[in-house]
Amino acid sequence: MWAMATYVLLPGFWLGAWAWRPVSVDLRARGHDVHPLSLTGMGERAHLARPDTDVETHITDVLNLVRYEDLHDVVLVGHSYAGAVVVPSVADRMPHRIKRMVFIDSGPLPDGMSQAEFAPPKERTRNAELVREEGHGWQLPPPPWHQLASGVSGLPDGMLERLVRLSVPQPWATATTPVRLTGAWEKLPRLHVLCGFSVERVRARIATVPAFRHMATESSAYRELPGWHWPMFDRPGELAAILHEAA
Repeated sequence: MWAMATYVLLPGFWLGAWAWRPVSVDLRARGHDVHPLSLTGMGERAHLARPDTDVETHITDVLNLVRYEDLHDVVLVGHSYAGAVVVPSVADRMPHRIKRMVFIDSGPLPDGMSQAEFAPPKERTRNAELVREEGHGWQLPPPPWHQLASGVSGLPDGMLERLVRLSVPQPWATATTPVRLTGAWEKLPRLHVLCGFSVERVRARIATVPAFRHMATESSAYRELPGWHWPMFDRPGELAAILHEAA
């Protein structure tokens, strides 16, 4: 008999709570309490974006949700950027409220590192140019979704059009603010759902890339879900099943 769990679902760059809709519907049908969240400046909160919207703003979004909704034993799920910096930061400040951290195609960055620093140098330079030339100096425009989805199977009809219509520019300060961690989060169990990397490739990088060092702990578990970097779109049912089991 499965007990009800409490999930907080955090999207990565350019997306809002809307991106989790199929996963949320599935988890709620299984009897869980599900809280997808649009971080400040994203989704239906796009009008709140400002040049100073940074990682601290997004961490506060989640802390306030947990506090004011009086959530406990939270399965805190972060995709991509949200997993890399927001999930461990929230867990670091409120470890007594978090039951498990789940990183969707992501992993926690070390203290003092920013999301932008994790990108390869060429990508970092390209993103900075996009921010300067197309993002008014403080926003990273959404990517060319149709190009990124070329060859991806399993996307429902209309999903790409929805992505284009609903994704919004990402406040660049969220990418350049370094994460600040005390270590309080490190004792919490964690699950990595790997889409773009196999477990073997991740373990190889743990040994050679400092940014991957937090993925080599006894409390880390791994599940492979091969496919697009955004499994909530191409494999939502399977992702929901994994999250259900993680509870």
